[in-house]
Amino acid sequence: MASRGLPLYLATLLTGLLECIGFAGVLFGWTSLLFVFKKEGYFAEPWEQNCSHSSNATGPPDSKAQDEKFSLIFTLASFMNNFMTFPTGYIFDRFKTTVARLIAIFLYTCATLIVAFTSADSALLLFLAMPMLAVGGILFLITNLQIGNLFGKHRSTIITLYNGAFDSSSVVFLIIKLLHERDISLRASFLFLSVCSVWHVGRTFFLMPRGHIPYPLPPNYSYGLAFVFQLRTRGSEGLCSRFGTRKEEKKTAEHETKELQSKEFLSPKEENSGPGQPQETQQEPQEQQQQQQEQCSFRSCVLSRRFVLHVVWLSTIQLWHYLFIGTLNSLLTSLAGNDSVQVSAFTNAFAITQFFGVLCAPWNGLLMDRLKQKYQKEAKKTGSSSSTAALCSTVPSLALTSLLCLGFILCASIPVIQLQYATFILQVVSRSFLYGCNAAFLTLAFPSEHFGKLFGLVMALSAVVSLLQFPLFKLSPQNIAVYVSMGLAILLTLAHPFLVYRECRPEKTKPSVTP
Repeated sequence: MASRGLPLYLATLLTGLLECIGFAGVLFGWTSLLFVFKKEGYFAEPWEQNCSHSSNATGPPDSKAQDEKFSLIFTLASFMNNFMTFPTGYIFDRFKTTVARLIAIFLYTCATLIVAFTSADSALLLFLAMPMLAVGGILFLITNLQIGNLFGKHRSTIITLYNGAFDSSSVVFLIIKLLHERDISLRASFLFLSVCSVWHVGRTFFLMPRGHIPYPLPPNYSYGLAFVFQLRTRGSEGLCSRFGTRKEEKKTAEHETKELQSKEFLSPKEENSGPGQPQETQQEPQEQQQQQQEQCSFRSCVLSRRFVLHVVWLSTIQLWHYLFIGTLNSLLTSLAGNDSVQVSAFTNAFAITQFFGVLCAPWNGLLMDRLKQKYQKEAKKTGSSSSTAALCSTVPSLALTSLLCLGFILCASIPVIQLQYATFILQVVSRSFLYGCNAAFLTLAFPSEHFGKLFGLVMALSAVVSLLQFPLFKLSPQNIAVYVSMGLAILLTLAHPFLVYRECRPEKTKPSVTP
């Protein structure tokens, strides 16, 4: 990393972190915003609207129809948040950073303006606004994840940090709720979010590249405002030589990346074959490599047991998280006996714990990095594949995520409102582990050239499963059968890390073969 570009890189990093915390994942602060919508009488019957505006009752009237409409809005928005990862990722790959960010800004600005000018009479517009807000937010995250490429060996840490910031951005709706309680209108808050689009546009052109940030990073790499300045100060000859150098560096980086990827699928014994060895032993790894590349096609990855089990693992745990967030207001209202003051206090507590997702997420990456180093050292002694050792490092994280979610659902199923503080803590830790582990597993378990497609497909398939949260809500959020069925489903997800461990075990215990 060139020291000359360090101030620019740090400015991009910090503003990107602020963007993710302030805008990217605000949808998951839905519980806080839902409290404000109910107070404003959204989707309430006319007599309920009068009650919520003029009555001094301890809580709003219980309305199953109102809760169902809000649950359906969150179901659609969370579905779009995941399902659109695949097409938005394609847009980012095909049309590069600037176009993707301008689309994100357009969707986000339209969404905030719609919410700002809605009222109880036009509440149906929320069915349009919230999905647009979710898609704009996920595009902000996707375009910011490449910033990790600027910092070399700290790349994974920064990517994990940004994912944690995405989770923590739910605190924005808590701030809007607190401001609403101090007579700051919902319209004023969302108009402020709309005005912030000017900042997004400025950051797009001055602190982000037009294309993609390459990895590994070429020397003296610049972009944004610094790149424009260089264009003005350099002559046409210097500019041509600059672009020629960039093309050569890009080709070299691509060649090195392909070599590293091919080595990752070979055992240590195969990697050590050099020119001094017989011709047959040199050709054999090449033939094996060609066979492995044929076997590791995108279609074979999707149809593999490993991929199918991972989709089931992610979809099941994510479904429970979405169901919990979407029904939390109804759950707290029931446990608090319609006491709106107590419901408000617990809603605030939930939103505050969500903010600490940015601190929880890196721990999962640290766990996997340490285990990966340990297993790769063991792999050198036993002669097993380094890629298998790296895959084995995901097993504890997969199992721990499932166990955390089991504890989370157990606490949520006990009808004691004070116990929900523990539920909130387990929820934020489990969720921060879930998405970091998902990305790490796909990186280590499948060829890197398929990562973007596999990641988008996993999120899209899990989005389809997330639609089940609405029929589950119809069964009543406090129905014990829902908790039991979800608990059993999450218990079965432990089969995924167990089978991955069994797959790794034979190679780990396999003794080294001497030539």
